[in-house]
Amino acid sequence: MGLKVYGLPMSTCATRVLICLHEKGLEFEFVPVNLFGGEHKQPPFLEKNPFGQIPVLEDGDLTLFESRAITGYIADKFKDTGCDLIRHGDCNEAAVVRVWVEVEAQQYNPAIQPIVYQCLVAPLIGKTSDQKIIDESLEKLGNVLDVYEARLSKTKYLAGDHFTLADLHHLSYTFYFMKTPYASLIESRPHVKAWWEDISSRPAFVKVSVNMKYDFYRCEFDPVNGGEMSQLEYHNFLKPKLSNGELG
Repeated sequence: MGLKVYGLPMSTCATRVLICLHEKGLEFEFVPVNLFGGEHKQPPFLEKNPFGQIPVLEDGDLTLFESRAITGYIADKFKDTGCDLIRHGDCNEAAVVRVWVEVEAQQYNPAIQPIVYQCLVAPLIGKTSDQKIIDESLEKLGNVLDVYEARLSKTKYLAGDHFTLADLHHLSYTFYFMKTPYASLIESRPHVKAWWEDISSRPAFVKVSVNMKYDFYRCEFDPVNGGEMSQLEYHNFLKPKLSNGELG
């Protein structure tokens, strides 16, 4: 059995895993999960992830959930394939990678996630964006980006001179953040801007980002106006969008 990923092609967490797989040049099967039909809360999926969330990775008899744990597993198991995303050959470099992986999870993501949700997701599900939450999160994100600007003035990437998981983990949320009215937070910091332009132009991310479009999400999956899709309708809709190489 090969690698199998369960998720959605526009999901921030699922795309984190897909980018990692493409950086490694690995073959895998992508299985769409009908979140809007509640498939992730049904017993078959809950056996894979008891929290009912995507993504899930299956590798033979091994089943993993939590996107950062999955990317770490992929980077470790396939360390000699594709890009070395943890810098396995140097203990010190690997330790720095893990530091910045934690920074993304503990500092960057909690600041940027509410902005993306309030600006892009809330309107799609019939909610009004909460400007107070946006403003508070922008202040937090700005403080984090000040640290990044200082760091990236000394190194090309967050963990040193090589692209690693520390950078990869930023791609999905930052991609959506750049579609909000607040992209200037990135663009106004020259070193952060250069870093973002670098990592977002990598072929693996370009391939995955083809499917990271809220436009078709709005048209087909709006649970307020469009209702739930049947499993067959859902798979028939996604099939042409998951074509040749876009998701492996």
